[in-house]
Amino acid sequence: MLKAIAIDDEPLALELIETFCKGLDLVSIEKTFTKTGAALQYLEKHPVDLLFLDINMPSTSGIRFYESLQHKPLLIFTTSYSEYAIESYDLDAVDYLLKPFTVKRFEKAVQKAYEKYKLMQPGKDSFLLLKADYGLVKVVLGDILFIEGLDNYLKIHLRNQNALVVRMTMKTLQEKLPVSDFIRVHRSYIVPLNRIETVRNKIITIAGEEIPIGTSYEEAFFFQFKP
Repeated sequence: MLKAIAIDDEPLALELIETFCKGLDLVSIEKTFTKTGAALQYLEKHPVDLLFLDINMPSTSGIRFYESLQHKPLLIFTTSYSEYAIESYDLDAVDYLLKPFTVKRFEKAVQKAYEKYKLMQPGKDSFLLLKADYGLVKVVLGDILFIEGLDNYLKIHLRNQNALVVRMTMKTLQEKLPVSDFIRVHRSYIVPLNRIETVRNKIITIAGEEIPIGTSYEEAFFFQFKP
């Protein structure tokens, strides 16, 4: 179960989030806050997995608040303002809920957060064993930034690690990856959906790298990658 807190300057909005969460088995609201300062003090001593965050806060914006956090939990924005949606992608937010949102829409956002959380956790089903350097290498799925095809080889770009080069086809590796989390976007690229930072003009940005969306993959990508 995800441990979460909610921050919103409207007490009624916090009550609604608490009520919605009580009907779910995936998330537990530990505490709610109307002020970012109090929330920051709490997070320094009590890290959480998920943050429900309003953007238009009195002392500092929710966006600036999240950027200031040393330990960044998964993020779901809850706001009345649609104009910050693009900026939310830059922060790798799980979802962007526009008020007033329904319980069904809320549940969908929490489910996305839970799936992303599971992918980030080491476990028996969250890694691959691949042949490389004359042996087997364990690759944690949550560490994969993107996969690049290079002739008869694949280059697996990893978070905080050197890229891993393996002799394997794109098709073979794609069959080993969970279809709900990874998608092929180009004849030479496979990406994890949760690592996508921005999508602009058919260009995906992940960890500062630009990845093109191929014409034949475009429809399937935008069908799966949507709020």
